[in-house]
Amino acid sequence: MAVKIRLRRMGAKKSPYYRVVVADSRYPRDGRFIEEIGMYDPTVEPSYIKIDLEKAKTWIKNGAQPTDSVKNLLNRAGMEK
Repeated sequence: MAVKIRLRRMGAKKSPYYRVVVADSRYPRDGRFIEEIGMYDPTVEPSYIKIDLEKAKTWIKNGAQPTDSVKNLLNRAGMEK
């Protein structure tokens, strides 16, 4: 099972916000997920980013692969490499 940390789109048309979730890579983008670890709202200025860094570190240590956009969000949230 390939586990990814990725964004799940929520919100109305033209006003998206995202939840950062851990999901099997075979599941659809907005489908089933294992655990929710954060939120991201790009519509406000500055962008709202809230991610549980301890859970993210645990999942990455266990083999979950973050997507490119989630890697950027983790860096902006303060997670060191």
